Amino acid sequence: MKIEVDYIIVGLGLAGLALAETLVEHNKSFVVFEDDSQKSSVVAGGVYNPVILKRFTPAWNAHEQLQVAIPFYNQLEERLNIKVDYKFKTKKVFNSIGDENNWFIASDKPMLSHYMNPQIDKNKINGVIGDFGFGELNGTGRIDTVQLINSYKDYLKKSDKLIESKFEYDQLFFSESTIDYKNIKANKVVFCEGFGLKENPFFNHLPLNGTKGETMIIHAPELKIDFLLKSSVFVMPIGDDYYKVGATFNWTDKTSIPTEDGRQELKTKLDKVINVPYTITNQSAGIRPTVKDRRPLVGIHSKHQQLAILNGLGTRGVMIAPTVAKSLFNHLEKGTELEKEIDIKRFEA
Repeated sequence: MKIEVDYIIVGLGLAGLALAETLVEHNKSFVVFEDDSQKSSVVAGGVYNPVILKRFTPAWNAHEQLQVAIPFYNQLEERLNIKVDYKFKTKKVFNSIGDENNWFIASDKPMLSHYMNPQIDKNKINGVIGDFGFGELNGTGRIDTVQLINSYKDYLKKSDKLIESKFEYDQLFFSESTIDYKNIKANKVVFCEGFGLKENPFFNHLPLNGTKGETMIIHAPELKIDFLLKSSVFVMPIGDDYYKVGATFNWTDKTSIPTEDGRQELKTKLDKVINVPYTITNQSAGIRPTVKDRRPLVGIHSKHQQLAILNGLGTRGVMIAPTVAKSLFNHLEKGTELEKEIDIKRFEA
């Protein structure tokens, strides 16, 4: 029997989930294909932080993105009866007097002043190495992406919207205004595949680089911090004296397999940040869908108007996803222009 829907979504990471939820909001019918081949959304730290702490500069459109993202996740918490938004402060470890001076200068700038506490924290923190003090950020936290995506999968299964199989591109057949895929007729197909884009014959010409990231979970009963600690690695509390530590950046290895090199890199950096005993309990890896200009890939295929893409969210996916999903929906349904910064037309030439 033929199924007719408004949309087929391929991929249920943060991008696919944000688009699916946008379709729910606007009473559009859809199905989602997910084969669990991409792990970046569930391996990710899920941190939302509007400040690039390496340079004390604002992340791209971060303040505006957070105004959309936090209500988006809070609404999902209420509807799915789950907890995924964990708010905490972030403390940046200073490595020199220069860091302190740069923090003072940055914290006085308009957008950054919303989040950066101008007072330097000189207090010693048990278990943490920080001879030059700490800078404190407000308005940060993490989204538990594992809980979120798993719960959303269950939600889609209950309404028969989830198809757990690999999407076969050669089974797409185009008519003038619709598209047929096996027993499904749809108006649009939106690809939200993360690094899986590389296998997509319709969009694999786009410059998605893919950066492998590895994280590990440690158990450190003596650490007792309730904030995210940011240095050469982040140390993020996840409850019961467990902490997530990350992340590595590897531009050559394109597998989602944890490595000994990644483990040693994280351990070496962590040992310069904390000085209490810990046990490594888990290690994970995934490929971040990164783009050379560090902007998402959003838009419509140049030849097949029924095909669209929502990808390339990079390291700040939890912040970016709700905003760009809304932008793509408005573009497809209302003809609203996409921002040039995110539109895939920027690479057409």
